[in-house]
Amino acid sequence: MNFKPLRDRVFVKFSTEEEMTPGGIYIPDAAKEKPQKGTVVAVGPGRITDDGKRQPMEVKVGDTILFDKYSGSKVKIDDEEYLIIREEDILGIIESK
Repeated sequence: MNFKPLRDRVFVKFSTEEEMTPGGIYIPDAAKEKPQKGTVVAVGPGRITDDGKRQPMEVKVGDTILFDKYSGSKVKIDDEEYLIIREEDILGIIESK
């Protein structure tokens, strides 16, 4: 699968971590609170500013990011769910220690 996002779009694969309460009950994805987490699979070249220059992207392939639950467009490719979002909808990058 090859997918190249345009402009300031980011192609994200959802992280599928099951969450369990201390009592041993699994919480379904639909009941989880926002924001959500995912891994950047591909990024566009960046947006064009008003003066005609390209602004580089702050995220890169492999970054783990947090994004709002209701942002972007969901797509299904090769039986996997992905999300296409604008870079401005990303809340932050999770950095490992």
